[in-house]
Parts: sequence; C-alpha cells; structure tokens
Amino acid sequence: MNVKNQKRIAAKILGVGKNRVHIDPTKLTEVKEAITKDDIRSLISSQAITKKPLVGHSRAKAREIAKQKRKGKRKGVGSRKGRKGARLRPKTAWMLKVRTQRNYIKNLKNKNLLASKVYRDLYRRIKSGRFRTVRLINLYIKENNLITAKNETKKKA
Repeated sequence: MNVKNQKRIAAKILGVGKNRVHIDPTKLTEVKEAITKDDIRSLISSQAITKKPLVGHSRAKAREIAKQKRKGKRKGVGSRKGRKGARLRPKTAWMLKVRTQRNYIKNLKNKNLLASKVYRDLYRRIKSGRFRTVRLINLYIKENNLITAKNETKKKA
C-alpha cells in the first residue's frame, strides 16, 4: 500500500523528516483513507502515526581512541597528516629545546658547578644552536672539564 503522501503530510505536522514518521502496520487501511491534514492529525492523536525517537551516535569508540592517543599511541607515520612543521611549529620546537637547555645550565650555575664565564659561554652556544640536546651539553662540559674544581673536591669528601 502506498502511503507516501500521508507520510509526507504527517512529517510536516510532526515537524520531523519523512524517515522519522512511523505508521502502525495494523492500522494501515485507516491511514491510506486519510487524505486531509485533519485526518492525519486524528490518526496522530490515536497513535496510528507516531514519530520515531532520535538516534544518536555512540561516543564509546571515540573515547577509547582518545584514551589511547593520550597514552601516545595511534600517532605513527600512517596516522599523520601535514608536514612535520604543521604538527609542531619549528619555532615552538626551538623554544622548547632552548628553554630546557637554558634551565639545565642555570641549575648547574645555581649549584655552583659552573663559573659565570663558562655559563655565559654555554648560554651563547645554546643560542647559536650548537647543542641539539641536554645530553650533548653534558658531554661538552665533561670533555672540556668545565665543572669548577672547588666543587669537585666537595663531591669527593
């Protein structure tokens, strides 16, 4: 039985799309006979025509993926879009690197392990991009014996 028109009218009355209009299959003959808006309204009040509830999307899977991403997973080469610089701006990367290096030498200076002149020299070298990591700064300090001698005697004692 074709109830296309009735469905369209009911959708307009209920204020929903045609797909959300449900017609009771037991009262299909009554619905087919209805041709006016008034007839459709009476069928709606008698529950022959009803509107289906809204169906939402489940967020369970999305939450699970977000949880994994927080752990650092699902971020491999195949999941990346955009250049390396698009994910972490070169300036931001530089700032993070330089700040950690500067904090490291600052802590050494505060512990009196570096002389002021050595500190300034290292500071300028960091600024020029001489060191990639803190480990390389450490290596440079050890190779050139830049840790002050008076503190080395304290460590041994």
